[in-house]
Formats: sequence, structure tokens, C-alpha cells
Amino acid sequence: MMEDSKLTHFQRRHLTACVKRGDTLPLQCHPTSSKEPAPPAPDFSPAVRKPSRLSAKPHLRPAKVCQAGDAYTREKFRPQARRDLEKEKQRLQNILATGKDVVEHKVKQMLVQTKEEEIPEPDRFEELVNEVQERREFLAEMEALGQGKKYRSIVLTEISQKMREMEIIDKKRSEEMGEIMTKDFPGGNKSDHHN
Repeated sequence: MMEDSKLTHFQRRHLTACVKRGDTLPLQCHPTSSKEPAPPAPDFSPAVRKPSRLSAKPHLRPAKVCQAGDAYTREKFRPQARRDLEKEKQRLQNILATGKDVVEHKVKQMLVQTKEEEIPEPDRFEELVNEVQERREFLAEMEALGQGKKYRSIVLTEISQKMREMEIIDKKRSEEMGEIMTKDFPGGNKSDHHN
């Protein structure tokens, strides 16, 4: 970094010495003399010290200095409006003029529209069918590229897992349909024995 800043050899030595001692870096470094300019006489009162430079070594400030600053003063609470007062005024005007809350009516319409537009959940069985088809197409592409041996066992295993899951779903659906059929058409079931 010193090389990039084009400092003279004297300035580099002076900065390196300051770093080794742990002193703060000088604000100005004269290019040819080791003589530092005399610091200006302090113009502040001794009770409140304002550090002009931060030292590299940590130091504690006296309690009087801390208390003299504004660190112990609290900000006054200033309440702010959390809702849009103009919208509230408009809503009240609508209620007084028409006797109805127009905003509430719009919200209800939006809820009804979103309920009507709800997309039914995709059927897991159909998803599995599509996944099996995708894997068969992938395997056919890989065989056409001469990579079939590499992927055949993996893809066939995945297809068999998907087929097993499809069988489980089909079995559950068959049981549910059987229960529905027995409820809708109670021919000779337990309800006859109780009468």
C-alpha cells in the first residue's frame, strides 16, 4: 500500500516506526525532515475534553466527561400515526353517506373471487404418471446417445418406486370407493340387524 501511494523512503520509515510503537498515524508527514510540527495549544476547558485523535491504546473516559455529553439524555416519545388517516376519513364518509362500509364490501368481493379461482390440488397419482413418463423419455434419450447402460439401473429403480407408490394410492382409492358404495347402497349391512 505504501508503494502504491508513492511515499518517500523517509515517510515510509516514519510510518513504519509509528505502527511498531503502537502510536496513531500522523495526519501530515513532511517529506524531508524528521521534525514534527509543534501541536497547537489546547483551546478547550479541562473539564470537558474532546479527543482530537483516537489513540491506538484503549482508554477510559472519566464519569464527568460521560455525564457532560448527551449519552444519558433520553429521546422524547413522539407518537406517529400507524394507519392512514385519509383512508379512515374516506371510509367514515362512505359509512355516513351510504350506510355501508365500501371497503369492507370490496374485501368480501375479493375473498369470494379468490375462493372461486382456487386451483384444485394436482392429483398425486397423475403426478406419478407424469414422472414415470419423464423417466422413460430420459432413458430413451440416453440410450439414443449411447449412455443407456450408465443410467438404465438408476432410472428403472426410480420407475419401480413410482409404480409402487401408484399401487398404494390405487389401493387406498379402491378402499375409499368401497366404503362410499356401502354407505350409499346399504344392501344387507349391519344397519338391518339393529332393527
